[in-house]
Amino acid sequence: MKGSYHQYYMYILSNKKNGTLYIGVTNDLERRIFEHKKKLIEGFTKKYGLNKLIYFEQFQYINDAIEREKQLKNWNRSWKIELIEKENKDWTDLSSNWNF
Repeated sequence: MKGSYHQYYMYILSNKKNGTLYIGVTNDLERRIFEHKKKLIEGFTKKYGLNKLIYFEQFQYINDAIEREKQLKNWNRSWKIELIEKENKDWTDLSSNWNF
């Protein structure tokens, strides 16, 4: 019997194009973005109104997602912007059509 397949995500939030960036990890991207949008999480994202999902990557293993998160947090801003704009040139909220 196969083990259950898990999904983990490294994601980047912002408040606007070229705005403040937040990098996080979750095992339920939809729930986590809902929490950010409804300001249910105290701290940095709530303080700066970071609720637009502008980039994410999916992983099978949590350690890979955490490693990628740490890697990106150590990148300089221009590298992060280049990564985002390669996939999402206009910084469109990738969760805008999700039903919250």
